Amino acid sequence: MTRIASLGGNCVSSPKIAFIGAGSTVFMKNIVGDVLQRPALAGATIALMDIDARRLEESEIVAGKLARTLGAGIRIETHCNQKKALEGADFVVVAFQIGGYEPCTVTDFEVPKKYGLRQTIADTLGVGGIMRGLRTVPHLWSICADMLEVCPNAIMLQYVNPMAINTWAIAEKYPAIKQVGLCHSVQGTAEELAYDLGLPVDEIRYRSAGINHVAFFLKFEHRQADGSYRDLYPELRRGYSEGRYPKPNPVRARCPNRVRYEMLRRLGYFVTESSEHFAEYTPWFIKDGRPDLIEKFGIPLDEYPTRCIEQVARWTGIADIYRQAETIEVMKSKEYASAIMNSVWTGEPSVIYGNVRNNSCITSLPANCVVEVPCLVDASGIQPTHVGDLPPQLTSLMRTNINVQELTVAALLNENREHLYHAAMMDPHTAAELDLEQIWSVVDDLLAAHGDWVPEWARPAKTKRAA
Repeated sequence: MTRIASLGGNCVSSPKIAFIGAGSTVFMKNIVGDVLQRPALAGATIALMDIDARRLEESEIVAGKLARTLGAGIRIETHCNQKKALEGADFVVVAFQIGGYEPCTVTDFEVPKKYGLRQTIADTLGVGGIMRGLRTVPHLWSICADMLEVCPNAIMLQYVNPMAINTWAIAEKYPAIKQVGLCHSVQGTAEELAYDLGLPVDEIRYRSAGINHVAFFLKFEHRQADGSYRDLYPELRRGYSEGRYPKPNPVRARCPNRVRYEMLRRLGYFVTESSEHFAEYTPWFIKDGRPDLIEKFGIPLDEYPTRCIEQVARWTGIADIYRQAETIEVMKSKEYASAIMNSVWTGEPSVIYGNVRNNSCITSLPANCVVEVPCLVDASGIQPTHVGDLPPQLTSLMRTNINVQELTVAALLNENREHLYHAAMMDPHTAAELDLEQIWSVVDDLLAAHGDWVPEWARPAKTKRAA
């Protein structure tokens, strides 16, 4: 099924933007709203694609009302066929969750829980992140294969977790695809720290580097009246030691930033992903039989399932409002997608934080891993910048996560199920909680429970489909 609607304007000199997973309507709204606020992109063709016809229709309605609100002359296409949506695209935005909240996310949480292995988000690392990568990468590869056929010069803007595993797997199997993995953790964390410090975020200069969800601010500075910059790390450390930071923040009411401030105290740098994420990437914060740690650091166990339930309930009301409204309020989001598109399309430079193949941008990490570094974007595309060596304590921590990523990618590339067990063995949180027999058993149970959601080569013999 394909539907096309033009809302005035001339699309000839404007890009085509394909959105795979457009049923993620709130996220689609943010990206399309950002695009339509940029004059050079306001006449774009937006090709929305999803396998859920109802959610696709809702996204079409929202995109159309965004265009009317802003007076943008866009062309909207809706597709249930992926390749048709991709035809002739200049940019491909990817945002989907294979297996959804039910059954796959529920499985990722409930099966490990039987072993006493608790998680918070389970979309990046750990047994949950490994399973999510196993479900997700094959479909990303199918998008890459279609892109090579119908839009080989397009840039993939990839918003899917597990970000590092996905980006690494694409770089290995489809090196010709131009891609960048995008996250909003760097700019989001800068805003949170500005809130604690009581400073306008636009007066803060920072530089971050690392791997997705385990990157650190190497510099975090405040612009002074004379144009010089003051290092803010002494104040952040002092504020935490005195109990002033983190400040109570309504945005983080359920998930305070105590884990990240503790890591600042121990490592000397502030990590750019949230405390609820970071707590499950290490062996130190979530331990069976240690409720004191959970309480001390405010760690929200089972946070991602809680968010999923809340988002589904919230969307039911929002969808009705959007259907009835003539126009929709448009806010500028924190996402980098529209800045990238604008810079590539017009040549106007911008700087973003992107997840890319390392290629020695960070010299203390493996050359083939995926790193999150500052990137210059202009008409030549996305150009990662050189960072050099990271402080050794940060490098060491990142390597523990890279081990898991590398083994998961190796399992996918070689269709080698044993590497899935090896990845779980190397995971810092899993290894701190379970012995080897338990680790292999939990992986077995997860693969069996996921059934057809994982590739056939990864399924235990009893769950494989008959030939």
